[in-house]
Amino acid sequence: MPDTFTLLKNRTEPRLGQLERTLATEGNARPAWVIAVLASVLIFTTVVDVLGNLLVIISVFRNRKLRNSGNVFVVSLAFADLVVAFYPYPLVLYALFHDGWSLGDTQCMVSGFLMGLSVIGSIFNITGIAVNRYCYICHSFSYSRLYSYRNTLLFVALIWLLTIVAIVPNFFVGSLRYDPRVYSCTFAQNVSSSYTVAVVVVHFLVPIAVVTFCYLRIWVLVIQVRRKVKTDESPRLRPSDLRNFITMFVVFVLFAICWAPLNLIGLAVAIDPHHVVPRIPEWLFVVSYFMAYFNSCLNAIIYGLLNRNFRNEYKRIITSVWVTRLFVTETSRAATDGRSMRSKASPAPALNNNESVRDRIDKE
Repeated sequence: MPDTFTLLKNRTEPRLGQLERTLATEGNARPAWVIAVLASVLIFTTVVDVLGNLLVIISVFRNRKLRNSGNVFVVSLAFADLVVAFYPYPLVLYALFHDGWSLGDTQCMVSGFLMGLSVIGSIFNITGIAVNRYCYICHSFSYSRLYSYRNTLLFVALIWLLTIVAIVPNFFVGSLRYDPRVYSCTFAQNVSSSYTVAVVVVHFLVPIAVVTFCYLRIWVLVIQVRRKVKTDESPRLRPSDLRNFITMFVVFVLFAICWAPLNLIGLAVAIDPHHVVPRIPEWLFVVSYFMAYFNSCLNAIIYGLLNRNFRNEYKRIITSVWVTRLFVTETSRAATDGRSMRSKASPAPALNNNESVRDRIDKE
């Protein structure tokens, strides 16, 4: 029976999947310095991802100036970036240092689901941010009605619902597999050419097109305002609006740069898999994946560099944490000094004890 099962499995598995596994096996043994570089990049990404995105979320909740409809999407994007830092990335790090280790079926499904939740959630939230900025700047008269508090929460909920809907087909197609080249359970580009094309188009190209349209329209308005060529319907553009727009535009550009190589590779593989897969260098495939990983830690840095409100709130949070740490340290030090002072105040009874000993000796 085992031989029959193996024969049936080999007949039904795509030839392309066998080719990918062969390439992965050939490149599995890597020099120590390569492992060290990949691990360093991932450790840095994970630490900055957690600290930075927690700062973003806390800043929005603490600062009244940051509590607006647009930043609800920013918090949602920060949550999407945080998802991968708590489960998939630690597993990738473990696999990096344990050669030959791979995820079990359950771990693979959970890791792949969370990775997809983060990736698709990020691009959909970036799209939501772009549409929000477009409505705020180009259609400011209807913005308050369209992006009321209730509607904004509904839009965010819709984003995450669409994200989950976009992930579910992977479980039926069987496209979530462990890839030893990148030490993680991820989307296998070789499962189905048509499905891979659909994923790249729906998860990347269409959102990028929508975001590009929104930001191009905003740039046109910015140029009109700068040239004082405004129509009656053109809203007044405040400097803070321009800074916020530039911040989110940079977030979008960095996301596109980090994820474009991996998506272009997937598109090329889907179009002509048998000729393209053997010609893709393993280092290019690995670098494209780690570039995509790295994007999850960039957004919080961009907010701090380009947005004054976020930067000031970062400083307040870090300062308060540092002051609290100093207070705890000083309190524990004072308690330690108090105990040492009490211990130093006990020589008198000791002398009395010594005197009693001498008296006892004299009596003897």
